[in-house]
Amino acid sequence: MRVDRYAFSIVISIILLVAVLAWFMGWREQQESPPPLVPPLGAQEGALQPILPLEPLAGLDPERVALGERLFHDARLSADMTVSCASCHNLAAGGVDGRRFSIGVGGAVGEINAPTVLNSAYNLAQFWDGRAATLEAQAVGPIENPIEMAATLPQIVDRLAQDSDLVDRFNRLYADGLTADNLLNAIATFERSLVTVNSPFDRYLRGDSEALTAREVDGYRRFLALGCVSCHQGRLVGGNMYQKVGVMADYFAGRTVKHSDLGRFNVTGDEADRYVFKVPSLRNVALTAPYLHDGSAATLEDAVRAMGRYQLGRRLSDDDVEAIAAFLKTLTGELPAAGQ
Repeated sequence: MRVDRYAFSIVISIILLVAVLAWFMGWREQQESPPPLVPPLGAQEGALQPILPLEPLAGLDPERVALGERLFHDARLSADMTVSCASCHNLAAGGVDGRRFSIGVGGAVGEINAPTVLNSAYNLAQFWDGRAATLEAQAVGPIENPIEMAATLPQIVDRLAQDSDLVDRFNRLYADGLTADNLLNAIATFERSLVTVNSPFDRYLRGDSEALTAREVDGYRRFLALGCVSCHQGRLVGGNMYQKVGVMADYFAGRTVKHSDLGRFNVTGDEADRYVFKVPSLRNVALTAPYLHDGSAATLEDAVRAMGRYQLGRRLSDDDVEAIAAFLKTLTGELPAAGQ
């Protein structure tokens, strides 16, 4: 009887040891691998997704949009009449200029990567540090920035007042004609029209199961499962919150920190806002290289790897990076015409 009890105890101990080892191996594998993918997405699940399709803004005056478009491409808004809004925001190229840092009047070079103007009406605020609450407030920034357009609003209004056709258009569209406020409103109204609808992913969200390939859907699943969507969601797939750059690792270690690297701290003076930036929209992101506020990520894949490391604390596999990049490319919508 004692032998049987002893043997039984040994068997139980072995079973418990095997169970503990199995648990440990499963835990270890979980730490080394991405979390399990979400279940396959059905064609009717779009309304339940954390990303919403883009919709054009309603109620925009088409004549003010057209006037704003003209001004957006007008180099007379800069001090030496060589730089327009479109110089740094090429609408046919994703609303950016493809440079790490844009070039202003006299060849002056900026110190922060120019964000896209496309879909900017849906941002919670404008600029990387969110210092402008409206598109009108944003529009004046580059005009008066000494290394961008280096002009003043009174100077620009006086210059444009010599254009009788332009003055007539302002008089027709605004009760008080050509003023600094109306100038900024016209530009902002045009920018509000720059919504890039009908991307493949938006069509997928609306029920078109053939809008994406299997690889692109897999990339979206990984985007969800890995946690990218915690900051990149909503209509813009971003643009609706602020986040610190370097949540899981020190992004600025070994780098020379510039004034532009301080982010929201420059606006609020709050130490908690140091290195905090507006989360950028991922709409049309395949067109807007280089990436990050400092333009340090040359390719989309570089940006995905950097975000995995600094924001998620993960070293993403090449397969993860390629799949997520494939999904991100489906966020390219219908671009506006190149303009005047």
